[in-house]
Amino acid sequence: MTSAECLAQERIWFDKPRYDEAERQFYERMNGPTQPKQDTGANSILQDIARARENIQKSLAGSSGGSAADYGELTDRMKNLELENQSLHKVVEELRSALSKVESRVSALEKRSTTPTVNGTSPAAPQKAPPTPAKQEEEDEDEIDLFGSDEEVDEEAERLKEQRLQEYAAKKAKKPALIAKSSILLDVKPWDDETDMAKLEECVRSVQVDGLLWGASKLVPVGYGIKKLQINCVVEDDKVGTDFLEEEITKFEDYVQSVDVAAFNKI
Repeated sequence: MTSAECLAQERIWFDKPRYDEAERQFYERMNGPTQPKQDTGANSILQDIARARENIQKSLAGSSGGSAADYGELTDRMKNLELENQSLHKVVEELRSALSKVESRVSALEKRSTTPTVNGTSPAAPQKAPPTPAKQEEEDEDEIDLFGSDEEVDEEAERLKEQRLQEYAAKKAKKPALIAKSSILLDVKPWDDETDMAKLEECVRSVQVDGLLWGASKLVPVGYGIKKLQINCVVEDDKVGTDFLEEEITKFEDYVQSVDVAAFNKI
């Protein structure tokens, strides 16, 4: 069998391209010619380029407007500086003219003070007018010593000083001296709950001495039915101390166990 015969027996569509072309032409006539598909990547690049061009144009337009505004502001500042410069020039000219006038006046005064003498004699000084009788009387009065000699003044001042010192010393001696006092709160503890607290307080108050004044008192519970005597007193610091009070109160051994200072305040 030859190759042609073999191919004749094969089921191959040799005319397919021709039929595809015919089908395409049929659909074009029905729907119109088909447009080729564009590349989306290329389209996005073109859009980016267009946006960039638009932004560049806008920036160029804005920079041109800003430069114009800056140029206008610069010109205004230059004008202001020119005006200030002109005013400063005027002030400087006025100062120069005033300085020249002062220099001319100073030179004129110097020439007057250094005028040459005529024939070896200086210009005659103006003679003073003789004093009038009224002025003469005033000068005579000024020469009169109305207060005597300096020694008399010193003696009078010393006498007044001594008198004032004596008066001050007498006044200070009459003034009562400030007495330092203190307020003391004492805690007097008994031996037990059977101690007669009224008798104990009576013994404490029996301590009497110059500069000591007993005040209010109260019984304060300690525990187990025992109460302590809390009593206040005012003392003069120079006459009575806490050690003296403790020694005198602890002498009542039948009633007092101990004495403590609960509070001590200066008055």
